[in-house]
Amino acid sequence: MRTGDYKQSYGELVALIDSPPVWLWSAVLLLALITAPFVLNSYALSFLMIILITVTGALGLNILTGYTGLISLGHVGFLVTGAYAYAVLVSKYHMPPLVGFFGAGVVPALASLIVGAPSLRLKGLYLAITTLAFSFIINTVILEMRWLTNGARGIQVQRPEILGISFDGDAAFTYLCLGIAALTLFATLNIRRSRVGRAFVAIRDNDTAARVMGINLHAYKLFAFVTSAFITGIAGALYGIYLSFVSVEGFPFLLSIEALAILIVGGLGSALGAVLGTILIVLLPEATRLVFSLFSAQMDATFTTGAQELKSMLYGLVIILFLRFQPRGLVGAWHDIRRAWVHWPLRY
Repeated sequence: MRTGDYKQSYGELVALIDSPPVWLWSAVLLLALITAPFVLNSYALSFLMIILITVTGALGLNILTGYTGLISLGHVGFLVTGAYAYAVLVSKYHMPPLVGFFGAGVVPALASLIVGAPSLRLKGLYLAITTLAFSFIINTVILEMRWLTNGARGIQVQRPEILGISFDGDAAFTYLCLGIAALTLFATLNIRRSRVGRAFVAIRDNDTAARVMGINLHAYKLFAFVTSAFITGIAGALYGIYLSFVSVEGFPFLLSIEALAILIVGGLGSALGAVLGTILIVLLPEATRLVFSLFSAQMDATFTTGAQELKSMLYGLVIILFLRFQPRGLVGAWHDIRRAWVHWPLRY
């Protein structure tokens, strides 16, 4: 009878993927995503683009909140900063899109130093309130800097052309989002199994014990802020390109709640959880609308007119249910199902 999986070397402990079936299913998923733009219609393809962009942003927040345990409610502040950095560089100053994406990562990373440095001695609710204040401050700064950001008028953004390849069509832009999401996933998985990632987890589990082990709490917390903001800024640039127009109104505070809901539903500290949580949270409002539309056309109209309010209610309900019945998220549920399958008919 199988009694478990055992690691016999350090290399096995830090391996990116230690299971051939996981490699196989990863290849199947990648192949399905590559062929999806040729199969899906424009409406379904828009959901795929949103999922890929949201996965990138959720993975960025997962480094800060999931790996390091630093709660942030200012995620949308880094998103809007990255979107405006790309729009200003590419649309106003006519820089190459690659420079725009680089700026979309660097500018939020520098902004994270402003909010991260004073927040190093804070944790829990106090840190969350500090990051929330940052998101409101950055919105005010953007609206007041009319000479650079056009204020409330916003900036028009076109689909990019990178190295002679045009991403103007929906299928081409989906491939751009897929490439960035895949690189982000690969990078976060490698960060998690590196020395830096293990330091992040040690700080999350017990920062006092981490300090005793010689981990520089200030340096690693600041590095978590910078890395998270860099990735989030690139996701903000992609979202601005998807909208074709960058403005403060396009990045409501609900996006921060959505990002936290993704991590809670998927499973804190898990890259796979960020992916699964994104799929559930993004598709949940549409799935709910389709279910209610089967019973009444009036309910369908209600979902259309009050989409933002109903989204907030759905996110709150999902967060409460998962915290009550499955605190480890979808990844925890998957581990329970796999454990029950492997050890059946025994319970453990």
